[in-house]
Amino acid sequence: MVASNRTGGPRVAVVTGGSAGIGLATARHFARHGWSVAILARDARRLDEAAAMLAREGAAVLAIPADVADAEAIEAATDRIERELGPIRAWINNAMTTIVSPADRITPEEFRRVTETTYLGAVHGTLAALRRMKPRDRGVIVQVSSGLAIRAAPLQAPYCGAKFALSGFTDSLRAELIHEKSAVALSVVYLPAVNTPQFGWTRTRTGHGQRAPDPVFDPRLCAEAIYHAATRPSREIWVGRTSVLMAAAQALWPSYADRKAAEGWDAMVEKEPLPDRRGNLDAPVASGAIIDGAARERTKATRSEFWTSRERDALVFGLAGAALLGSALAVRALSKPLRLLPRP
Repeated sequence: MVASNRTGGPRVAVVTGGSAGIGLATARHFARHGWSVAILARDARRLDEAAAMLAREGAAVLAIPADVADAEAIEAATDRIERELGPIRAWINNAMTTIVSPADRITPEEFRRVTETTYLGAVHGTLAALRRMKPRDRGVIVQVSSGLAIRAAPLQAPYCGAKFALSGFTDSLRAELIHEKSAVALSVVYLPAVNTPQFGWTRTRTGHGQRAPDPVFDPRLCAEAIYHAATRPSREIWVGRTSVLMAAAQALWPSYADRKAAEGWDAMVEKEPLPDRRGNLDAPVASGAIIDGAARERTKATRSEFWTSRERDALVFGLAGAALLGSALAVRALSKPLRLLPRP
């Protein structure tokens, strides 16, 4: 069955970085719910394999080889998607690259490449979607972000910087849409460590492989949260307890969060030495269309561990209301005249 929008046509979702890991899990989740799905990634062979997997779910699928760092390529892909599948209802910015290395050993070119993919790639996708959604006054754009956009970690300065930049861009754009009274929605999904193949594809310069620090979560949990953001938009969603704890620590005690992040250095690299690798920063790594990485034995099985900003706001308002009520009762009690007991 193909899910329809209120105009009667199929609902169309676009997922960048959709040929593996979280992107592929998300695309499959949309396909299983009857959406038409377009997936964008650099590796044409892996895209074809991913498209075949999605087609088995009964979905209309369009796979387009494109580098999100190329704004013109994304614009052309967006035109093709709307021409072949229909109006885009949800756009998921998921594509990313990173390098694991001390910051002073990362070249300017590497900083630029991570930024072009992880930050500007999301900007290009957002603007391409927005140019179609705003005239229709309908649609949702989901930024797939990270707990590292709230509390940065060592060894990933370019990636953390790109994700922080994405938060600023999204908040600015959200304010513009509110000013324009636009019905287009923006949502940011903050992810924890997730068991994806990316940990084996990352460029490294530490003498060790990259390790997903515990706790590690299932890509399908992320897909659930992203789908929730696309179908029931909320400002933000935090996936996994780690993201919530990082946000709380950074807000309440940032100097403590600095020290904890520094202690996490060793947790982010494998113990055994491994020659530095080029990874997928400049070009895709040869691999099939796979969702899971190598940390299956450490992966949490939960499929429901995520929280929305609506739940946070309800909690804050509830606590604030309780505090105000308590204050009012205290003032009332203190305002009553003191009754002295008569002497015996």
